[in-house]
Amino acid sequence: MAESADREANRALRARFDEVYGQYQRLRSGLDELQSRLAELRVTERSDDGQVTAVVGARGELISVEVAPSVFHDRDARALGRKITETVLRASATAVTATRELVAGFLPPGSPSVEFLRTHDFGALLGRADAVLSRGE
Repeated sequence: MAESADREANRALRARFDEVYGQYQRLRSGLDELQSRLAELRVTERSDDGQVTAVVGARGELISVEVAPSVFHDRDARALGRKITETVLRASATAVTATRELVAGFLPPGSPSVEFLRTHDFGALLGRADAVLSRGE
């Protein structure tokens, strides 16, 4: 009887291992593509008046800023600074969203990593480990 229960437990463990390993293999096989797509990701935003254009990468890092010559007619350095800053921040926010969506496509649904990218809450990353430890798994 105990031997039968052990076999069932082993089958269940093996099935769970196969499932987790399959998820890992799918994730690993997509990492090269994900890295390539993230490296190529560019987001371009323009100021409302079109005088400032900002290009950022996947992490929101500034790649370039272009300023139309017409912006210098105003000679208002503070206004230009605000316009550049607002445009870059908008481009960065869009890049973060695009990166999160791209990464989410390569991870299992409900992944704590995707939740962390959305909220920047380390609790999302640690929640599963905390739950497992509290149950003694």
